[in-house]
This record gives sequence, structure tokens and C-alpha cells, in this order.
Amino acid sequence: MKTIKSKRDFETVFSRGKRLNDSFLRIRVMRLDEGGPGRVAFVAAKRLGNAVFRNRCKRVLREAARLSGLPRDGFDVILLSTHRTHDSSPEQVAVALRRLLERAGA
Repeated sequence: MKTIKSKRDFETVFSRGKRLNDSFLRIRVMRLDEGGPGRVAFVAAKRLGNAVFRNRCKRVLREAARLSGLPRDGFDVILLSTHRTHDSSPEQVAVALRRLLERAGA
């Protein structure tokens, strides 16, 4: 799975991407101009809790992304966890993720 790593790429997706929210996660989706291979990033903010809590959130997000078929060609996607991400199953988050991607046109 190709991931977004550089600070500049994160800033580009945050500034130009479309923001969508659900109770399980928040996403930023940006259509790539050249339509190349898509990338994905997983974010769990420090305000959510300690490292164990945040790592569990990112594991759930990674599995949900895999179940949803991310990364998709032509799109960069950043997945941001919420407090509900930790206590939910990857399948529940994957359903919410597919719904948000559909709304974004990805």
C-alpha cells in the first residue's frame, strides 16, 4: 500500500482536498491531476490518547482501508481517526469509509 509520507504532500491534500466526516472517521480526499497511482495516510492525533490508544486507531484504519480497496488510482486519501474509531471493528469503519468515498466521488 503506497502511503503519503512527506509534509508537503500532507499539506497539499489538506489544503486542496475535500473534507468529509463520519462518527467513526474523518477523511480528506484529493483528486490527482495526472491520475497516477493513489496513496493513503493514517492519522491519529495526540489529543485522542496515549500511544497504545492511537496505534489501535491506526490499525483499525489500515484494515478498513484494505477492506475498502484503498488506495484508489487517481486519489490521495488521508484517514483521520476519532474517539469512536478505537472501540469499533474494522468492518464498521470500512462501511463508513466506503460511504464517505462514494460521497467524495472516489
